[in-house]
Amino acid sequence: MKTLSRVGEARVERTTESGTTVDTTFVLFFLAVEFGQTFSSFGIDTMLMMLTLASFAVLPYFLLNESRGFGSWVAGRAAIAAVAMLLGFAFKLSLGGVLPEMFRFLPMTLLIITAALSFYFQFYGFLRLKTVR
Repeated sequence: MKTLSRVGEARVERTTESGTTVDTTFVLFFLAVEFGQTFSSFGIDTMLMMLTLASFAVLPYFLLNESRGFGSWVAGRAAIAAVAMLLGFAFKLSLGGVLPEMFRFLPMTLLIITAALSFYFQFYGFLRLKTVR
């Protein structure tokens, strides 16, 4: 006679966190555009922005259960940041000639909006309660 007894069963539900990659990529992009726009001056604010840019390029990897290697993941994020910095530099050159001067605050405005949305999504994902079925 076989008896089957279960002392306890725990279920862990794995969630995909691809949204983390998407929203931090938008923040990384607009931060790099702003960095490319203000790169000509080299001061403490540029150093802090460079440190923040490096943090947004590297640190989200440790929040994810990413199957890719660290090097290839950071290389992709660095490519996004490099393209965005070039766009920011081109954006700065187009101000006053092609675009009106009042558009110079547009990258920072979009950065603030995407950072606030990213914070909301991250905080909501952190506090969301999941019931075990």
